[in-house]
Amino acid sequence: MPLHTKAPKGNLSIVGLGPGRREYMTARALKAIAAADYVIGNASYLDPLEPLLTGKNVIRSSMGKEIERAKQAIDLARSSAVAIVSGGDAGVYGMASIVLEVLEHAGIDIDIEVIPGITAANAAASRIGSPLSGDFAVISLSDLLTPLEIIEQRLDAVFSTGIPVVLYNPKSQGRPHNFALAMEHARKYLDGGTPIAIVRNALRDSEEVIVTTLGEVETVEDAVDMHTTVIVGGKESRIWRMSENVRGIITPRGYHYKYVY
Repeated sequence: MPLHTKAPKGNLSIVGLGPGRREYMTARALKAIAAADYVIGNASYLDPLEPLLTGKNVIRSSMGKEIERAKQAIDLARSSAVAIVSGGDAGVYGMASIVLEVLEHAGIDIDIEVIPGITAANAAASRIGSPLSGDFAVISLSDLLTPLEIIEQRLDAVFSTGIPVVLYNPKSQGRPHNFALAMEHARKYLDGGTPIAIVRNALRDSEEVIVTTLGEVETVEDAVDMHTTVIVGGKESRIWRMSENVRGIITPRGYHYKYVY
């Protein structure tokens, strides 16, 4: 290489895609994908992006290959523009942490940017009113990376506060009982009238929404799967109705303590 020629410098964008539809992606996310030489991700996340991937090097991966995906993205980003994509927000149960951990371990210095996206909690909440208007917690029921006993401790901790709780990864074929277990913990601290929303494929074409209560949730438990986000209301949450029709859930922000309206 001639002495006056610099080695090409790459960069890595860790991109949160939100729910997956382009209209819910940020302008920054779209720009990062447009500028990328390589786009890497789980096939289910890349498929909706197909119109944006013309002329790019696309590397499809699968669940369980997150470490390999992170290593490949970092290696390519030494000399190329790389976008590694993640559903929802990349920093919330997404790819950001493992990419940064691998990068930290490798001791490699590259330009890196984490681009936020709409989380599953935000997407689901938007379809049922305002259930997360103040403090709330998010707990994943997947015990692939977190032992179940720790998940149960966390469930007790957050349900005991009386704030709304969002449950990610509530039930799968490999762990069909975790959701029912979470409801048992909820009943220690919340009454049967506590509203619950089951939102499947939020902000996608196949979206389904069910609003029920903690006392009746078993009757709709079959609707809960890995494509579902479950929102358990807090002690102040209530079912929102208009003309006797259930519209969703409202958790008061606290204005009623200070203002008359």
